[in-house]
Amino acid sequence: MKLKYFLFAALATSAFTACEDMDTAPEGATLTEDQKVEIGTAKPERAEAGVRGIFSQFNVYMPNYDAIGSRHNDFGYSSIMMFTDANTEDVVSGDNGYNWAGNSLTYDDRVYTSRESQIVWNDYYKIIFSANTVLGSLSADSEDPLTQYYLGQALAARGFCYLELAQLYQFNYKGHENAPCVPLITDQNSEQAATEGAPRATVEAVYAQVNADLTKAIEVLTKSQQAGQKRPDRRYIDLAVAYGLRARMNLAMQNWSAAAADAQAAIDNTDARPATIAEVSAPTFMNANEPNWMWGIYIAETDDVVSSGIVNWISHCGTLNYGYGQYSGGRKISKKLWNSIPDTDIRKGWWSNDKGICANISDEWNAYLQATFKATDKQKAAGIVATPYLSCKFAPYQNVLNNDINANDIPLMRVEEMYLILAEAQAMDGKDGKTTLEQFIRSYRDPAYTCTGDVQAEVYRQKRIELWGEGRIWFDLMRLNKGIDRRGAGYEPNCVLKIDANDPNLLWRLPQTEITGNSALTDADNNKNAPVPTAVEDADIAL
Repeated sequence: MKLKYFLFAALATSAFTACEDMDTAPEGATLTEDQKVEIGTAKPERAEAGVRGIFSQFNVYMPNYDAIGSRHNDFGYSSIMMFTDANTEDVVSGDNGYNWAGNSLTYDDRVYTSRESQIVWNDYYKIIFSANTVLGSLSADSEDPLTQYYLGQALAARGFCYLELAQLYQFNYKGHENAPCVPLITDQNSEQAATEGAPRATVEAVYAQVNADLTKAIEVLTKSQQAGQKRPDRRYIDLAVAYGLRARMNLAMQNWSAAAADAQAAIDNTDARPATIAEVSAPTFMNANEPNWMWGIYIAETDDVVSSGIVNWISHCGTLNYGYGQYSGGRKISKKLWNSIPDTDIRKGWWSNDKGICANISDEWNAYLQATFKATDKQKAAGIVATPYLSCKFAPYQNVLNNDINANDIPLMRVEEMYLILAEAQAMDGKDGKTTLEQFIRSYRDPAYTCTGDVQAEVYRQKRIELWGEGRIWFDLMRLNKGIDRRGAGYEPNCVLKIDANDPNLLWRLPQTEITGNSALTDADNNKNAPVPTAVEDADIAL
């Protein structure tokens, strides 16, 4: 989407139907600092509407309709979660007409005219646009707790977007500091960018902006919370979430000591706690009020993505609810990754086993799996009763089996991630991350767990298990400079890919609409146009 679209157009899309427009300059003039204070304090409902606008865009029904038409994979930020998971080797799915992540499964999404390329770009920059609008209306030096709260929301949301964009459009931070990343549009340069265009900033510059945004967010949210200002619910960002975002950033930058400190600060400041073994011994991850959630996308039954029936994240990525998953074959864990989970780990029952039985659900629910996700004749001959390795992780809405009300909340940050960041950062900083990791896994997932080998590699494996299907693992894959190896994972033959680290296919390309609409960019400024990867021979084809 053209940058000018975000800077000047009225954005007459569903992204803004959920909130009133923010009238920041009713006289059409440049805002003075006094006017900013008036908007943020004397008329706080205007800033409040702007903040609501930021987070409403995480859950929007077809926000890109004007650009790409009706697409059943266009439902806000969780679309990006689905795309990035499909890019990995861990979230196995079938390449068929019901799988709306099919282009990401085969890496056809890297074509810069793909609809996915526009969805990813547009969704992040719409959030950035909304954050810039809020920030442009408020005084950054305000001592008013409510204004500080609004500032913290906008700064942290913008930092979140640029941090993820950096890891989608360029390789890991170390060694690529001077490589081109994405255009930096802030409340300070938006007018100039609209008239002159915006070039790709360097990786170092983008991370500097992320750091500045998150550090300022932590500062103002600390003051705001100390004055008694609290977020209404977990769709918004609090101090702990801001620390968690900066922990992710420092981990990506290999600032190990800082990453450990931020992860610990996130743990210390959150009201969330890790889910117990008992709490994750049945399908869950459905409600933002669950004890381990720090931040999530709130979904209401009245939301358009819900009333659509099937144009929503859980329709595609759930198994126990009604939706596309019933027809696409569902989402499965990599056979290799599942086999790495000890039988003593409760999470092994988050998926059906090699016979198609899920240990963490009732006989009634297993019968549903057998009836809905039927084993092939070849599988039946081998004693398999339903699709092996099928996800049973995400509960259906209200725990009603085959519920066609797809109003599940969607996790954006859980406190378990902070413990895993802490363990890795401590280990890489020469501290005892091994003990941190062992204590966490033994307490909350596997009482018999012992960490053997490299702690960083083991944390990566634990994250692939713990955060499976939550749209997070791609960012660890990129920061650790991993490739993709789907051999032996259980993919269909045409989706068995082996992509080396630093292969240009791992990078998203700026969409064609951005290249043509941004006067500071040409085709030469885009990431390399590499041929779509071709399938390789599978090393161990699952039944």
